[in-house]
Amino acid sequence: MTLDLQFKIKENEYYLRYLRQNSYWYKILNRNPYKFRDFEEEVKQTYHLSKMDRLEKAISTFEMLEKILGTLK
Repeated sequence: MTLDLQFKIKENEYYLRYLRQNSYWYKILNRNPYKFRDFEEEVKQTYHLSKMDRLEKAISTFEMLEKILGTLK
């Protein structure tokens, strides 16, 4: 695994946690560091970090606040 790839993984807690839970990625990234983008996508899907997931979370939070304010009236 290249040194810059190791730094990217250690800087991001989600990458590090996912790599520890799914150790087969060590072998994949060691043999082919260009698979890092696939690794990133898998981490984003697992931990719901994509833009759509963030948007859905923001909308659900807004709806929850709207319901709470509606009950307080």
